[in-house]
Amino acid sequence: MNEQQNTTDQVATAKPRHRADRRFGRTVVGLAAVAGLGLAGWATTANAATSGTTSAAKATPTCSAAALKATFGRGLAGGMNHQGVVITLRNLSGKTCALRGYPGLGLENSAHKKLTTHTTWGNTWYAHNPGKKTLTLKDGQSAEAVIAWTHANTGTSGAVRAAYLEITPPASTQHKTLAFPQWVDHGDLSVTALARHITVSS
Repeated sequence: MNEQQNTTDQVATAKPRHRADRRFGRTVVGLAAVAGLGLAGWATTANAATSGTTSAAKATPTCSAAALKATFGRGLAGGMNHQGVVITLRNLSGKTCALRGYPGLGLENSAHKKLTTHTTWGNTWYAHNPGKKTLTLKDGQSAEAVIAWTHANTGTSGAVRAAYLEITPPASTQHKTLAFPQWVDHGDLSVTALARHITVSS
């Protein structure tokens, strides 16, 4: 009789533990499902943010050389054989495009043959460098940079006799060409980054 009672007590005691285990199992599964939903939501949000950033970055194309018109602006002079000029790149593509950084420069002779040219990016004799900034140009808008050089060795082998100046927009492999009848010491040019407007001193 006692053995039967003991067996009954053990079975009765075991059943609540079994139900508790099942409840615990359901709780763990439920928490895992919630965590899974949370991770999925985070992943969706992260993907959406990344997608939005990528779309924004791709929204404005870089201005190609064909989209731009290059012109000289204000001529700059000063003592100690310094000379300079403001160059302007105007967007005439009919669409919005962007520029960032420094224009590439190259000297040519009267036969459009490339001459030895050394270009330094940064401050010039006439203007502080505004630094690289992304400039979004609507159709008709422009950006400018300041070029400077010296001509102390005019007429000697210490200077390059240029007839044209190549101007290559940032991130482009094509250039614009402007008449540039100048003596440039050792072919050395300095130029600022492009900006909406650059304050110059002369």
